[in-house]
Amino acid sequence: MFETIYNILARYGGVYIEGLIGTLWLAAVTVVLGTLIGTLLAVMGLGRIKLLHAFVRFYVWILRGTPILLQLYFFWIFLPRVLPFELSDTACIVTALIVNASSYVSEIIRAGIQAVDRGQEEAARSLGLDGLKTMRYVVLPQAIKNILPALGNEFINMIKQVSLASVFFINELTTSYRTVLSATYRPVESILIAGAIYLFLTTVLTYIMDRFEMNLKRSEA
Repeated sequence: MFETIYNILARYGGVYIEGLIGTLWLAAVTVVLGTLIGTLLAVMGLGRIKLLHAFVRFYVWILRGTPILLQLYFFWIFLPRVLPFELSDTACIVTALIVNASSYVSEIIRAGIQAVDRGQEEAARSLGLDGLKTMRYVVLPQAIKNILPALGNEFINMIKQVSLASVFFINELTTSYRTVLSATYRPVESILIAGAIYLFLTTVLTYIMDRFEMNLKRSEA
């Protein structure tokens, strides 16, 4: 088996590298935009405008209550039909991944904001900061510190969820496995290589997040 894995890597290593690059690209876009939208949703959900609050609750309820694969199919079918311009399959799937990620991130950040002592906000207001500056400079930095482990786990989970894009033949690591499988007819060895790359990637990112959290705690000491 090890010899077969070596031969597959020697011949199709470039295919796996292309898939890894695709996975990292999809994950980076999902993490960045999903976090930005999720933060905005969390702030909107905690605001005093009831209509926005209701919208955020409905948004989160729908996205967290339905399977992500179903959401990918929905965006893949729905967006090209309603938009006045042509949209690629990749754009549809990336949009679905971002929307799904934003719902989970919003709940994590909302919990972090609510965990911040209300006295911090009152003190900031007494110093003359308005609501937006208080949220940006006082509440959110403390909330991020509180939720960093949960947020890091969600980021890693996003990376694994990107593999669902292979259902739509988007270029990423699981798609590379399927390409190599069709060429070699060696399912076990092909999937072991893809699994090892995923495991290495998530292990490295987990280590980075742990180190970042430790350094953050040391800076506060």
